[in-house]
Amino acid sequence: MNAAVVRSYGVPPSYTTFEEPVAGEGELLVTMKAAGLHPIVKGLASGTHYGSTGVLPFVPGVDGVGRLQDGRRVYFGISRPPFGSFAERTVTGAATYIELPDGLSDEAAAGLANPGMSSWAALAFRAKFVAGESVLILGATGSAGRLAVQIAKRMGARRVVAAGRNPEALEKAKELGADEVISLEQERDALVAAFRREIVGDGVDVVLDYLWGAPAEAVLAAITQKGLSKSAPRIRFVQIGSSAGSTISLDGATLRSSGLELLGSGFGSASLAQLFAAIGEMFQEAATKPFVNEVKTVALRDVEALWATKGEAVRLVFQP
Repeated sequence: MNAAVVRSYGVPPSYTTFEEPVAGEGELLVTMKAAGLHPIVKGLASGTHYGSTGVLPFVPGVDGVGRLQDGRRVYFGISRPPFGSFAERTVTGAATYIELPDGLSDEAAAGLANPGMSSWAALAFRAKFVAGESVLILGATGSAGRLAVQIAKRMGARRVVAAGRNPEALEKAKELGADEVISLEQERDALVAAFRREIVGDGVDVVLDYLWGAPAEAVLAAITQKGLSKSAPRIRFVQIGSSAGSTISLDGATLRSSGLELLGSGFGSASLAQLFAAIGEMFQEAATKPFVNEVKTVALRDVEALWATKGEAVRLVFQP
């Protein structure tokens, strides 16, 4: 079959032939229709993601939309290495797929599942978010962050604050439901002050962090309380991505002086059952009222040329 194939880390996958997958016990063969190029896909293909095994060659792609042999149209989130979703066919577990609702296209589902699940699962299962709470989104200008703004609002957020670098994208975040925006393109003291105004003023219950690095440090500095008579409201800081840096410096006083709770959300910290539940709920919501999510469909044969395409608000979806 034809597939994108990773033969070495550090270079884009090539479009070539690869062995045909054969479904084993407890597995199903999937004829692929669409697969999204998510940050995790690039991370695994480059060997930098914590899920990388070092075993080469393999077909990249962690999820996708296709048809089972009985004709059902499904989304799946797990395939057996070395068979990823950037191919004509792959295999998935008999219990690791969701039938797609009518009204949700293959391309829309493939482009929505991963970025949308990141905030849906983080809010529902990691932060235990309840309607009426407020949410600060670090990295609200990418596709996942823009979906996070919409998802938080649909879940009943009292207030959503969007933080990012791109001024045009921040204005778009307002159109999507953000009550306030904070530019990360300001010097550190001003940025910390802007975050502190939100935390002390209207209050922040949950932080969804797609950035880590310096922006996360600024939020954590804003959370730090001074004085011995301050109250310490509970703030759940959920770490999802690290596009601004893989590490931070954290003063122990930040934890002692505040109601801060540091959490992670992703494969490993959230169970597969929780992740699939989040995706299923989101698909039903999207089928009833679509989310604003820019998707560009492209041919799998062009994977090598398009692999490094930049465009944080547009999700590439490859079709074999």
